[in-house]
Amino acid sequence: MAKRKIKVTRFKKSCIFCKKELDIDYKNIELLSRYVSGKGKVVSRRISGNCAKHQRKLTREIKRARYLSLLSYMPR
Repeated sequence: MAKRKIKVTRFKKSCIFCKKELDIDYKNIELLSRYVSGKGKVVSRRISGNCAKHQRKLTREIKRARYLSLLSYMPR
């Protein structure tokens, strides 16, 4: 028997930073911690739904917050 491919339609995630015009800052730990996985890695653009511009800025600010010990490198 031949296998049939099932077409999965996924919705396009939109960047919340573009939508709500939020400012990404290293001091906003609540916002940054949403984009860090349980293992301490930065969540990818595919999963988070951010645009490339804001994903780059988000990564930069997470690294700054880690350097200043506002955000941990490793999970507890």
